[in-house]
Amino acid sequence: MSSDFRIAETLTFQKKIKSKLYVRYYARIKERIYPSLRNNPFFGVNIRRLKGELSSMYRIRVDDYRLFNTIDTDENLVFILDIMHRKDSYNKR
Repeated sequence: MSSDFRIAETLTFQKKIKSKLYVRYYARIKERIYPSLRNNPFFGVNIRRLKGELSSMYRIRVDDYRLFNTIDTDENLVFILDIMHRKDSYNKR
């Protein structure tokens, strides 16, 4: 990994993060999670690859919430897909 990865947020994520429920986590995501994703989006304490049909996706734990993303290695791009409470996150995927 010679160059840093860029971060791209989906419209779904951008709309959800503006709600009162998630807005307090967004600063933390930008300050702590995005820098580590830019360096190495495949490895981290709270980063896990999903299994089965969703094996192309990763989840990042943010307290009781899960941040879902995919990685395009050809373009060095991390797509932030969605954020959900952990109790709801795996049932809808």
